[in-house]
Amino acid sequence: MAVAKLLAGPATAAISAPTTAPARAKPVAAVSLRNSLYAGSGLRGFAPARRGAAGMARRGAAKASLIEPDGGRLVDLVVPEAARAARRAEAEGLPKVPIGEVDLEWVDVIGNGWASPLRGFMREHEYLQSLHFNSLRLDDGSFVNMSLPFVLAINESDKAAIGGSSDVALLAPSGDLVAILRGVEIYRHNKEERIARTWGTTASGLPYVEKAIERAGEWLIGGDLELLEPIKYNDGLDQYRLTPAKLRAEFDRRGADAVFAFQLRNPVHNGHALLMNDTRRRLLEQGFKNPLLLLHPLGGFTKPDDVPLDVRMEQHRKVLEEGVLDPETTIVAIFPSPMHYAGPTEVQWHAKARLNAGANFYIVGRDPAGMGHPLENRDLYDPDHGKKVLSMAPGLEKLNILPFKVAAYDTSQGKMAFFDPSRTKDFLFISGTKMRTYARTGENPPDGFMCPGGWEVLVNYYKSLQAEESTPSPRTPVTVIKRLPEKIVLKPPEHLPSVHRS
Repeated sequence: MAVAKLLAGPATAAISAPTTAPARAKPVAAVSLRNSLYAGSGLRGFAPARRGAAGMARRGAAKASLIEPDGGRLVDLVVPEAARAARRAEAEGLPKVPIGEVDLEWVDVIGNGWASPLRGFMREHEYLQSLHFNSLRLDDGSFVNMSLPFVLAINESDKAAIGGSSDVALLAPSGDLVAILRGVEIYRHNKEERIARTWGTTASGLPYVEKAIERAGEWLIGGDLELLEPIKYNDGLDQYRLTPAKLRAEFDRRGADAVFAFQLRNPVHNGHALLMNDTRRRLLEQGFKNPLLLLHPLGGFTKPDDVPLDVRMEQHRKVLEEGVLDPETTIVAIFPSPMHYAGPTEVQWHAKARLNAGANFYIVGRDPAGMGHPLENRDLYDPDHGKKVLSMAPGLEKLNILPFKVAAYDTSQGKMAFFDPSRTKDFLFISGTKMRTYARTGENPPDGFMCPGGWEVLVNYYKSLQAEESTPSPRTPVTVIKRLPEKIVLKPPEHLPSVHRS
């Protein structure tokens, strides 16, 4: 299959499909793998249960939906097309609540089922459970993981405008009506408590706090969400924003018997690719017949010094084009969630969302969702706590957690390789900061660190920034790179174990 088919056209956006779909077989039985892929890690995970199925020896191509979404049913809050005109007319007559860019990203996330079984912005009882217990208790007494509070802040004037209305309409930053919030409940927004419990600190300089909380209103409004139509960002990348339902349908169409998800918010280097390819190899050794990789870059809010989404997608395209990752077994899609940089608390959300999308394996690395301390010269979180928390997190027991092995540049082989502690001096750890410095200064990293085309994308991006900075103009900013074409190809990079932050 031509690599260009990977992300070709709206019907197959961000999907590489084999010419002939694998034959189906009966679903597999529940099996405790205890992380046999990475023995000795001390972590464990479980393959999802399917009643009445055969054991490991009978494993074959099976439905990727063998792992159920939280709550047993995937939430879809988008109003059916036939009812949209009437629902929009109703929204016109409701009190209007303006929302920001990040709020709109959360509307997208919640409305398409990433946070299933959550059906809207949290009411107070849900907010307190999430904030204090990182989970929600369902009506049947079971628990689902819910490590981040999904809330919408409003100010005093919004609260007054709502009055006693039980329903409100949400206005996007563009002024367009995007959703209705029904059965609303308004309660106090204790920002300090929310920040302290989510991030474990109230230090100034937390990117998400500065963007979405500091200037937010003093009240929170919760209620059941109805999207008037699917959210479109109109940035040339909408074809890659596959919903959990669309991803599950594609996994099933492809006959996947395992789906392993890898989140990243950075360019893919050959260390990342080594990890992903090695994971697939090990899954095949375990008896899986058709494991697929979900390469799932984060597409919501990120801090200003992170590489922008369109640049990352172009870089990922080069990684696939140059064969670093196999387009036949890789599905690339955008995860629309904003980034909190809340470490072990946030990584639970990242794992849960992929579970809802049908992934039954989740790769976790060093300091997932972490960042440097905003005031001190150290990591904000212990680099190992993310993977340890995932192995114990309530509500994630059915998801198999795969802690990855450390990869670095092996100077003796001239390529990225898994770190061998018996010959420490042979390995070079290239941090994300060092990688960005290389790109800014035009200095090339060692051969074998990243595919040439992917590296060129980064160099061109930083050159464009420098050109922008050296050309003072209060008017239109410089366009960083071309938008992705209708049909593109993607290639694989690799990952650095010492500095990976997903």
